[in-house]
Amino acid sequence: MNVFRLAGDVSHLVAIVILLGKIWKSKSCAGISGKSQVLFALVFSTRYLDLFTVFISPYNTVMKVVFLALSYATVYMIYMRFRSSYDCENDTFRVEFLLVPVIGLSFLENYALTPLEILWTFSIFLESVAIMPQLFMITKTGEAESITTHYLFFLGLYRALYIANWVWRYHTEGFFDQIAVVSGVVQTIFYCDFFYLYVTKVLRGRAKMSLPMPI
Repeated sequence: MNVFRLAGDVSHLVAIVILLGKIWKSKSCAGISGKSQVLFALVFSTRYLDLFTVFISPYNTVMKVVFLALSYATVYMIYMRFRSSYDCENDTFRVEFLLVPVIGLSFLENYALTPLEILWTFSIFLESVAIMPQLFMITKTGEAESITTHYLFFLGLYRALYIANWVWRYHTEGFFDQIAVVSGVVQTIFYCDFFYLYVTKVLRGRAKMSLPMPI
């Protein structure tokens, strides 16, 4: 494992821990898209179906279990424990607009027409767009708490580091996963405007990040 992948995994884990810490400390999930968190839980569930059939390394197994556990813990806190604080009125992104094309692409673009391979491909495509309900929610409300933007920043950093990981592996191993790379680039593009706002507004000490309201 190279340093880019390790740093990417750590950034991903930090993002989830930041979000869970925010919910637990404030006893509120205000400003957090439950739909995005359900999509991420679906991503991990379909990607890690080989958890009990394929062993790669202790690190790989532990990380799979951790991401599964934390993703479902987040969904539980939003929809069960702190449900009264969930802003369902602004979490209105139509997830079917993501799921339908992702399902279609998973059958059209994959490495093998087997259930596990199709579900793995589905998870890769879905991860690239799973953050859209959260970004849509922030745009709709016009602002985001700094803790939520820190979460988004580390998610974006995770994707950027994984792109570096793929470049490194291509040059050192000749390895190139077209599906994962294209999906990762698409997801990173979604964060470009957010990164700019994060640096120019949040890191300058504002408690909340205001965004342009949708027309």
